[in-house]
Amino acid sequence: MQTSSWAEFEAAEAEFAEAVRKRFAQYKHHVLATLRADGSPRVTGLEVDIRSGELWLGMMPNSRKALDLRRDPRFAVHANPGPDAGMTSGDVRVSGRAVEVTDAEALARYADNVHPPQPFHLFRAELAEILHTGVDNDELVMRVWRPGASLRTIRRGNGAEPPLEGTQRPGPNASVTATR
Repeated sequence: MQTSSWAEFEAAEAEFAEAVRKRFAQYKHHVLATLRADGSPRVTGLEVDIRSGELWLGMMPNSRKALDLRRDPRFAVHANPGPDAGMTSGDVRVSGRAVEVTDAEALARYADNVHPPQPFHLFRAELAEILHTGVDNDELVMRVWRPGASLRTIRRGNGAEPPLEGTQRPGPNASVTATR
């Protein structure tokens, strides 16, 4: 699995990265998916922090999610969908690998800026995929970014026709010209 930092994602797709950042900033709490020891999924609440060119996952000491990530670093974070069914700014999911930060100086720098409850676990996200899903008229529009690849846009209607796919860079509410 190829991964990148938030800074690398931002450099590759600045406009898309800003839309994803804004989506996470809308609400404080989001949903983290990890894998339990038996391989089954676990979902828990989490705050996401994007700063210093990284996406950070902080959590209480010895929480189940921290222990899950120590054992198997694969994760997905789903941005809080909001209070109703409107989803006006779409839906965002980030997945990748979580790398625990154990360096005392790095933890202290983070704590000086963020002031988390002490003690805490801190993980730096290595991004493998970022997906933004929204609705444009009667179509579901998915924008997908992976390290080393162009931003893809996939449009799907309610009918039996196959999805349309393109690699153009639309604005947040722009139409996409795609091919079958």
